[in-house]
Amino acid sequence: MNPHDYCQQKAAASGSSFYYSFLFLPPERKQAIMALYAFCREVDDVVDECQDPTIAANKLDWWRAEIGRVAADEATHPVGHALIDVRKRFNLAPEQLLEIIDGMQMDLTQTRYLDFKGLRLYCYRVASVVGLLAAEIFGYEDRQTLKYAHDLGLAFQMTNIIRDVGEDARRGRIYLPVEDLQRFNVPAKDILDAKHSDAFVSLMRFQYERAVGFYESAMAHLPAQDRKAQRPGLIMAAIYRTLLEEIAQDNFLVLDRRTSLTPVRKLWIATRTWFKG
Repeated sequence: MNPHDYCQQKAAASGSSFYYSFLFLPPERKQAIMALYAFCREVDDVVDECQDPTIAANKLDWWRAEIGRVAADEATHPVGHALIDVRKRFNLAPEQLLEIIDGMQMDLTQTRYLDFKGLRLYCYRVASVVGLLAAEIFGYEDRQTLKYAHDLGLAFQMTNIIRDVGEDARRGRIYLPVEDLQRFNVPAKDILDAKHSDAFVSLMRFQYERAVGFYESAMAHLPAQDRKAQRPGLIMAAIYRTLLEEIAQDNFLVLDRRTSLTPVRKLWIATRTWFKG
């Protein structure tokens, strides 16, 4: 299979909201973002699907070596071959790809975060770095756009954390900082036991406001001259912000269910945002 076809199938099969933001891109940029996204899916799947942490760590080490081979134009994996094809054209730094793997590694060694400072490092590695690389692919003139991409990544990851509280708890993970749980008097056991309460709603409202702050900061840093080029990111933001608002309107019922938007609705939001510019 052609490496770019592999990446296309990997992205489409994920069902992610991000896929809808790629549909309107010209072929060269679409290939590049699909390669980046497929890489992120590959390393994320290592953590989510491998039950043995030692085996998962070994697989992540393999991907670190593969990024080294990408840098040397000697990749062996279809995604690696696709990255060779696009990384020089779009300034995709191998060091940043390695930092994404470092973020995934954190999931193998850490299931709790004492404070938001620690969680923010995780969010930076698994989301903001992806945003910075995506900004390179979409194109920009003003380096202020990188601040937009950084904060938008934080907003997306906080939205994911809010949406997936129950799902993560069933895997033994709680991303909400311990200091926040203590502040709102929500024992970790309540989250692991899927106990919805007024205190839990207050805790989640706090996380919601944190996410909204990152969305607002991102938009405030996007220069007008780069808005058109960065429309894929704006599509992602529109879809994710809609999802976040739905979760809030449902009173943060996230412990025993996973809120999602239908594919038709995502496509409608994507189309509207693209033509709105």
